[in-house]
Amino acid sequence: MRRIRAAAVGAVTLSLALTVAACGGGSSGAEGSNEQPKTLTYWASNQGANLEVDEKVLQPELDKFEKETGIEVKLEVVPWADLLNRILTATTSGQGPDVLNIGNTWSASLQSSGALLPWDAKNFEAIGGKDRFVESALGSTGVQGQDPAAVPLYSMAYALYYNKKMFADAGIEKPPATWEELAETGRKLSEDGRWGLGAEGSNLSNNIHQVFVLAKQHGADFFTPEGKADFTSDGAVAAVKQYVDLMAKDEIVAPGNAEYAQNQSLSDFAKDKTAMVLWQTASATFESQGMSEDEWGVAPAPVQSGEPGPGKATNSMVAGINMAVFKNTKNIDGAKKFVKFMTSDEEQVVLNKAYGSIPPVKAAQQDPAFNTPSLTVLRETLATSATALPQVPEESQFETVVGTAVKELFADAAAGRAVTTESVRAGLEKAQQQMPRK
Repeated sequence: MRRIRAAAVGAVTLSLALTVAACGGGSSGAEGSNEQPKTLTYWASNQGANLEVDEKVLQPELDKFEKETGIEVKLEVVPWADLLNRILTATTSGQGPDVLNIGNTWSASLQSSGALLPWDAKNFEAIGGKDRFVESALGSTGVQGQDPAAVPLYSMAYALYYNKKMFADAGIEKPPATWEELAETGRKLSEDGRWGLGAEGSNLSNNIHQVFVLAKQHGADFFTPEGKADFTSDGAVAAVKQYVDLMAKDEIVAPGNAEYAQNQSLSDFAKDKTAMVLWQTASATFESQGMSEDEWGVAPAPVQSGEPGPGKATNSMVAGINMAVFKNTKNIDGAKKFVKFMTSDEEQVVLNKAYGSIPPVKAAQQDPAFNTPSLTVLRETLATSATALPQVPEESQFETVVGTAVKELFADAAAGRAVTTESVRAGLEKAQQQMPRK
């Protein structure tokens, strides 16, 4: 997801909210009505450097839609820290927007609530067809074998961003390609109050994104093929320890990063305090903080050895934002028209160019705006070496409990407490005990 957020909902609360919604709430009926055909409410996720940037990007496009259709779209940009709570409240109360953005990793969890419009063949036909979208983006729209709960809007992938000047000053000629190289490079850069790598230790979702990829590289997953939580396998434990060890053992991440949760690592990067960050589509944020495009480079995120690819060479989760419609909308026809507008070839170019993301619509990807060196790395990662997070109903609980376990281990590392295989396993065992039992 873009603008990586810290999920504030505990696993028990989330499980209860989804259970209530699935039993009723705002999920009744197959589709909404057309009682209010002239208005729509839209909750947009915070994609830009701040809420005001999003309003400046989106409002002209909403005005364009109103001019074309006569439908006014009432916009609210919701911070990531609040978005999941707001959505869950809406699913249980039935009092929500007509159209909303969701992080693609939430798709299966929110799908299980029954509150979102399923995108069956008929609904996809209304927006131009399912085959317009890139396959990897469709892989994060809900449980496999079910009609998607949302439509891809923005696509992203993780990459390694590096500060060219800091590299040159340290005599480093190229970015690291493996984790061993990253640690070695980071140690050369960690001196005089500067650090090799930035992290967001208190950002639950970012923690999940990083350890999920590392688990893949260790031949593990956090769920069995049947969808059962499996947090304590040797590969999962090794993945979490390897990530936290970037601070605890390798000492290339500043201890203060254990408290970061609001993109502070990107600010440090822009201020030459940190030489590298692992992030998804960070260029627009760097530009907004005063950096010029020639000041940073972009390389594929590290692997254990060799080159990025499928399986154990996975180096990113499939990141992105999806667009969903509440089933109880009072303007179902208008909501579909709005989704069609926002995912049109023209709008996909406008919006993804503004946010530095990749269009999930195939035709829009052909625009020259997405052939820059940095976006080429992201596009190739999505096509060849990215894997979707588990599309299971409990995915959001997984982000909360395992993300918190990683956060607590970072806190231990920052305080100088030992991070051992045993302490990592104990933290993951505690997290697994908080998951709903199947």
